[in-house]
Amino acid sequence: MQRSAVFVVADKMSLKRPFIFANAVHMALCFFMLTMTLAWHRDLIQTGKLVSNVSVVIMYVVEIGCLLLSVLGVVGACKGKRWCLILYATGMAAASQTIIVRTALSYQDIYEKRVVREESKLLSMMPLSGTSKANRTLLYSIQQEFECCGLIDGYKDWGSSIPASCNCHYPGKCIRLRGIATLGAPKNQYVYQKPCLPIYVSELKLAFSLAMAVQFGSGVFWVVLLVMSIKLMGQIKRKQEFMALLQSNRYVPGAF
Repeated sequence: MQRSAVFVVADKMSLKRPFIFANAVHMALCFFMLTMTLAWHRDLIQTGKLVSNVSVVIMYVVEIGCLLLSVLGVVGACKGKRWCLILYATGMAAASQTIIVRTALSYQDIYEKRVVREESKLLSMMPLSGTSKANRTLLYSIQQEFECCGLIDGYKDWGSSIPASCNCHYPGKCIRLRGIATLGAPKNQYVYQKPCLPIYVSELKLAFSLAMAVQFGSGVFWVVLLVMSIKLMGQIKRKQEFMALLQSNRYVPGAF
């Protein structure tokens, strides 16, 4: 009876179930992020937007690696395999340290360089009336997505060739072209009033800030999982020693 009571108390105090639950949440998040990365990558290819192949590969490796680490951790917790948890803890320690340090040290540099690079790339397309077909396709998609027209001076950036992606159907966001407001443009045409460059840069800054916040938050979550795995390894070791004492009939109440 005393041995059964010890087992019940030990099971209730174990980190096994919380650890498995935390890793189940982590696996769901990793799978969601992997799905979003696939959708984002496909969208980039379809719209012709340029992105570093190295960045895409790194994202896939990190997300798939974290997914596999969580699987390894759950197996170690369910089966009581300390070697699985040792590998899990090693991987989590390396991943969390890398992402937290990298995010903290490179945030400002990456943030400023990428925003400036994207802004310069758009400005190099001016004047829009003479830009290439690939640039026009990119600008059309930006205008439709952010409900804007042109880059700096609005519809005027397009001269007399205002594209259909500038056409506005939402009151409050439109400007009405009258007479010779734009030579060659249809009379009474409604186009988006705001230029795209400020809106695009603002959205880009927000996206980078959110990405950095997600990275830092992921690192902190990994540290929590790392601490839980270390504590769970200690519990598994004590349980194994306890079982060995029970089997040898040398158990002394109060020793564990």
